[in-house]
Amino acid sequence: MIGIFDSGVGGLTVVREIKKLLPDVPVIYFGDTARLPYGNKSQETIQKFSREIVEFLRGKGCRTIVIACNSASALAADYLRKEYPNLEIYDVVSSGAEAIVEATKSKKVGVIGTTATIGSSIYKKKIADLNPEIQVFAKACPLFVPLVEENWIHRPETKKIARTYLRELKLKKVDTLLLGCTHYPLLEKIISGVMGRRTKVIASGAKLAEELKKQFANYDKGKDEYYVSDLTSHFEKLAELILSKEIKIKKCTI
Repeated sequence: MIGIFDSGVGGLTVVREIKKLLPDVPVIYFGDTARLPYGNKSQETIQKFSREIVEFLRGKGCRTIVIACNSASALAADYLRKEYPNLEIYDVVSSGAEAIVEATKSKKVGVIGTTATIGSSIYKKKIADLNPEIQVFAKACPLFVPLVEENWIHRPETKKIARTYLRELKLKKVDTLLLGCTHYPLLEKIISGVMGRRTKVIASGAKLAEELKKQFANYDKGKDEYYVSDLTSHFEKLAELILSKEIKIKKCTI
């Protein structure tokens, strides 16, 4: 059983990739919709929220935890590993760094994410550890998360904001752009359109799913469960859009 958490709906893009490779492995998802976004909060607060969610997932029987939130991955992953040495904890930042190192040809890459993720410089550090020759240009795009959560994915305002955010990365002529937030794959068409055909846009979910597949050779089947700290019609619509099916979502206070 895999426990997966995010600040909101974006982590379901990671669930989608995991279910492609491990369709029968049960997942328990928690979206902290009552307290999003995480990207503008302090490390202390993000660690507190993350620990509370891990306690909830552990209580549900999860021994493998996926941090499907880049802000929590950047600011709480190491903390959680120290607090829970008996749990297998995966994070999207580590997977994303590996994916972009494998994808780049020119060794000039871009990373976009929340203010907390970009401010931590975690991607630059992870990528440098894997290949110090790669140039990393990072850009915070804080409005992308609320735009996704409000389902403004196809609004013209969103495209204008994307052009503004991505202008400097386009001028840097990066050949690969990492979506350093699990909400951002929902804006992938817009982002790819702005960046142009010469830039490959990638997310970390597929790489993380490949890593999990190695672990789950044998497993017990079960039903998926989906929880949120605040249930809205926006979440339900976006969840159905991401997973291409209706799911039963329960509101749960942790």
